[in-house]
Parts: sequence; C-alpha cells; structure tokens
Amino acid sequence: MRFRAHEVASATNGRLHGPDVEIDGVSFDSRSLQPGQLFVPLVADRDGHEFIQAALARGAAAFLTQLPPTAAALAGGATAIEVPDTLRALMAVAASQRQQFHGPVIGVTGSVGKTSTKDLAWAALAASRRTWANERSFNNEQGLPTTLLNTPPGIEVLMLEMGMRGLGEIAELCAIARPTIGVVTRVAEAHSDRVGGIEGVARAKAELIECLPADGCAILNADDARVKAMAEVSAAPVLLYGEGADADVRISGLQLDEIARPTFRLDTPWGHTIVHLGTSGRHMAHNAAAALACAGAVGADLAEGAAALADVGLTAMRMEVLRTASGATVLNDSYNANPTSMRAALDALADLPATRRVAVLGLMAEISDAEAEHLAIVEYAHGHHIDVIPYGTGLYGLPPVADPVAALGLLAGGDAVLVKGSRVVGLERVAAALLGQ
Repeated sequence: MRFRAHEVASATNGRLHGPDVEIDGVSFDSRSLQPGQLFVPLVADRDGHEFIQAALARGAAAFLTQLPPTAAALAGGATAIEVPDTLRALMAVAASQRQQFHGPVIGVTGSVGKTSTKDLAWAALAASRRTWANERSFNNEQGLPTTLLNTPPGIEVLMLEMGMRGLGEIAELCAIARPTIGVVTRVAEAHSDRVGGIEGVARAKAELIECLPADGCAILNADDARVKAMAEVSAAPVLLYGEGADADVRISGLQLDEIARPTFRLDTPWGHTIVHLGTSGRHMAHNAAAALACAGAVGADLAEGAAALADVGLTAMRMEVLRTASGATVLNDSYNANPTSMRAALDALADLPATRRVAVLGLMAEISDAEAEHLAIVEYAHGHHIDVIPYGTGLYGLPPVADPVAALGLLAGGDAVLVKGSRVVGLERVAAALLGQ
C-alpha cells in the first residue's frame, strides 16, 4: 500500500519531522527492508531504534521513533514520525489504511491448522483472484498490520491469519483488519493455560466470528462441536465444512496415496469437485475444504482452486514428507504442537507405509494439564504401534534422550520417523540432522 508520511502522523497522533514523503509498505526488520518502506523500530529483546541508520542506508523512506529524532538521523532530508509507542503506531496505521482496501478480507484462526488453511486458501484463491496473505506465521500484532500495509497494488482478496495467546487479542486484530469473512478451524489445547482451559480457547477464537458484519460469512468446522457452536454468535450467514451430513462444504470418499496425501470428493453450494492434495495427512482434507469454502464465498472458481491444491507448498516444517539418503521417510511437523495436532501427525505417521514407525516428540507447551496430556499422547502412539522417543522433557513418562538421531540408530527404507514438538523445542534441527542437512 502507498501512503504519505503525514497520513502516518495523523493516524498515530505523531509528530512529523522532515519532508512529507510517499511511503510504500512497512518493515520492522532493517535487514529485509525494501527501498521506499517505512521502518518500524520495535522495542523488545533488542531496541529497534539501534537499527534506524541501517534502515535508512537500505533506502527507508521514513521511520517511526519513540525518541526525538537526532540530527544525524535526519541528516540528508530523512523523514521521521515521532510517536509514543512504535508497535501501537504500526497497528494504528494499518487500521487507518485498511479503509483503502475494498475487496473481501478473510480472517482465519484456530488452535490447529490455521497456517496450513491460510496457505491452501491462498493457493485456491490465487488460481482465479489476485490474493495477498501473511507470509509464514505473521499472525500477531506485528505481523498482521505489516502484511496489510504491504499489500501490493491490484490485490482483490486479503487473507489474514490471526493468532492469539490470550483473550481479547483476536478482537484487537479484527479491529485492525475488519474481516468480512471469518474461518475457524479447530479449538484445542493450545495456549489453554493462558485463558482458563479449552473453553477459554473457544471464547478467544469466537472473537473473530463475533466481529463479522451481517453481510459477511462465517466458515466453521462442522466436525468440531466448539467451533460449530460459534454459529450462535455470528451476525453473518454461516457455512459449515467437514465430513458430517450437515456440512455445506462436505468431504466424502477420502483416500490416501503412498505418502498419505488425501484425495476426496467435495460437495459445495457451488457444485462438486475432486480434490487431490499435494500435502500429506488425512486432517489436511479439512483444511482444504475450508480453503475451498473461502474460494466459493468470494466467487472464485472452485475447479481452478481445487486444481491448485495438487501442487501447493505449505509453510516450512508443517507435514513435510522427506526422504533420507538411506530411503527412510521423515515426517517433519516440527513447527508447533498441541494434543490435537499431535494426534493428527501420529495418524499421518500411521498412514505411511513402513515396517517401523517412531515419533521423536518434544514438549507440548502452554497446555492446561500438561502431565496428563503428554501421557495420553504416548498411549495414543502405542495404540497405533508407534514407538516414542522423548526429547527434552520427562512429561511423556519415558526417559528423555539427549541425541534423538543416535537413539534412532541406522535408518532403513522401511522406517518412518515423525519429528514434532512445540516451537520452543527447536526440533527442526533434529529433522535436518536426520536428512543430513
């Protein structure tokens, strides 16, 4: 999006120093900033104000600052907007500029599957509509406004993933994005310790549906009772997706290929189609159904959207099926974990053809009853004839290992290994080591 420095000052109640330059997008990382962008120095573990000069050297058109700009920073005709809080200013600018976008804005949230659903929806929509969405998991109070403000010209549909770690956070993101369509994937034990348990998670996720306008659309998982119940708080019409008979967008005839990629029929209000997914995991069929519901809701071409899903790549470390040099299969789902996503990944491992299946599991962080949930996962894995190697935690009731690669031993063509844990564990390093990277 293009806007001027005086508009930033007006939206933030800030003070403009220097010329009223045109700005093309924003960045809070001086290393990846593109010429013409507004640099937003965030104050966290590092103070972004230390990188203002680096941002200007890379071609920043202007910068925000919580400190009176120095003469050195303004040398050569640089532009600064002085604000009380740079993060709040970023959010305010995004909320102000949102009014310049007149197409559908789709918000997607959920304890499980929101990033994969966003990736699939982006692909399905982009087959017939110019679409923009969050990169990676830019789904918080920094990433969402940055995504919105970096919307290129000519975009017809915005797809914005929304994360949360507490009550009120999705509502705050909605105040910026003002979504017209809302998607909720699943409610599960993720960040439940911060919101008083799983019912608190449901309340937090429902904030997206509560904010929708009456002429919008709520897209809800019919197979998750807590998500389905959100229809009661929606002022907008509701589309249900899933495998149940009451689903408006209904999955049937699901089959898996040799690496657990789903193929299924999808019946929708806009006709039916056969979907061949390019990513593994039975549960991905639900994410694809939600994605195609988004396409239908905005009037995009259903058949073209379904065809695009055969060749879509998900954000890294999500259900990646890879091969070692010895021919073993590695299922890298190491980006994050909670009990629901853990069971889905174990199901995917069980669906892979193998003579030995092993799960290298790290901590599931920020869940309410951590001990019971971890023990239940081991029981679930053993019920699927999957061995468990715990890494970094004793909560699984088994002795944790310091070196999972050594614990696995030599891998052969008949072996399949799942690598999964919460992001803080850093299990992507284990997956890389298994693949010789």
